[in-house]
This record gives sequence, structure tokens and C-alpha cells, in this order.
Amino acid sequence: MTFVDTHTHLYDEAYDTDREPTIERALQAGVTQMLLPAIDSYSSPRLIELCQKHPTVMHGMAGLHPTSVKENFEEELAFVEEQLSGLDDAENLQHETFTPVAVGEIGLDFYWDRTFAAEQQEALMRQMQWAIKRNLPVSLHVRKAHNEFFSLMKTINSRRFNGVLHCFGGGLNEAAQAIEMGFKLGIGGVVTFKNAQLREVVKATPLEHLLLETDAPYLSPTPHRGQRNESAYIPIIAQAIAELKEISVEHVAEQTTYTAKQLFHLA
Repeated sequence: MTFVDTHTHLYDEAYDTDREPTIERALQAGVTQMLLPAIDSYSSPRLIELCQKHPTVMHGMAGLHPTSVKENFEEELAFVEEQLSGLDDAENLQHETFTPVAVGEIGLDFYWDRTFAAEQQEALMRQMQWAIKRNLPVSLHVRKAHNEFFSLMKTINSRRFNGVLHCFGGGLNEAAQAIEMGFKLGIGGVVTFKNAQLREVVKATPLEHLLLETDAPYLSPTPHRGQRNESAYIPIIAQAIAELKEISVEHVAEQTTYTAKQLFHLA
């Protein structure tokens, strides 16, 4: 069995003392490809360095995380646009040292406060348009903001979207809306939590609309809850989905890997 971790922050400082062993554990667990979402211009060099070190395993994104949208968000957006501009010239594309496979992670996060709510919405809309222009998928972070998110998406002149709501945290209604718009649902360690609403969503959602992710170093699955997460735990998440849907873990691995490769144009 092979798996794709569609959302992991392996460039995070949490792995500075054992990054290579962590990657090796993931590979040994069958996780052959890992996607690295961007946060901001500060952490991007670390992301790019890791992609260059493991070009067939690590695939990076370009984007501004909603909680990184502050007073300087225009400067941060300019940085993202510069990273994406290398994709616009096919002649020079082969000379690029970093080629993003997606725009992310982008979105809305009103969990802590709404101080920069307007700026978050502006940043999301601009980055969505950049992704649509370049036919790139998006990796979306939506927390305590599903109504606002869906309302914004309805204003974009696009019949279907191409991307994933990472670490999906909505209910059945939000899942149905997301899928209707063309989005996949990113399923991580929360699906292993006994009373999680996500378990009902997974049961009710056809497998072809689901993707596996860890969001490492956050949200470790049971039995590692409370510890640092890592991509090697993807099979635990796959097993939980298999049990909820009463299918084989091999089927979960095969379908989610196929979906990930199609969505993110992976070899």
C-alpha cells in the first residue's frame, strides 16, 4: 500500500532535531509523497529547501495562511504572487528552482478573533483568483468561518473549484456544500477521536471525495493524541476511515492516493 499525506508541515521547527528520521519513518509506513502547505514568507525558505532536498517525495505550495494575515498582508501577498509568477512562462519554467503544486494554505480563520476579517477575505479572494488563472488546486483552511467562506466562493465566476478543505471541521451540511462546489475533504487525526463529528461526515461521504492528511506536527491521531504528529501516522487515519466505512484499508489507500495524484498532478 502507498499513501499520500496531502498536508504536513515537515519543515516546521518541531522537526529540527530529527527531520530525516521522521521522513524515513513515513516512507517505511508507505507514505511515498508528502505535500507541504505554505504559511508565510518567513517559513517559505525552509519549505523550499526541503522540497529541493527530496524532490520526488516533497511537493510544496505557495500561499498566505489566514492567521498570518496582518497589517503587512499586501507585502505577503506580493511574495506569494512572485512565487506563482514563475509558472506563467512555460519557456522559463524548467529553470525554476521551486514549482508550487498548489496555492495554500489559504482561507479564513475566525476562531481567535476577527480583527483582520476583511483582510483575510481579501487575501483569500485574490489567491483563489491566482489559482484559477493558473489552473492550480487550492488547499483551504476554514475555521469557524464556513458560512463566510461559502458566501465568498459563490461570488467567484467559477462553475467548479479544484482543491481541498484541509482538516475539514464542518458537519454534514458543510460537507455537502463543499463537495457540490468541487472541493475534496481533508481527513486527519480527528477522525480517530471517539466523539468527533468528523466520524459521521466520513461515514456519509463517498470515498472519492476524501483525502488523507496529518497536518503534522498538529492533531495526532489516537493513540498518539497530545504528542507531536508525523506523516508516518497516515496509515492510522486510513484504518479509521476503513473501519467507519466498513471497507478494506487497501481500498482507502488506493482511492485516496489516486485522488491526491489527480488533484495535485503528481507523478
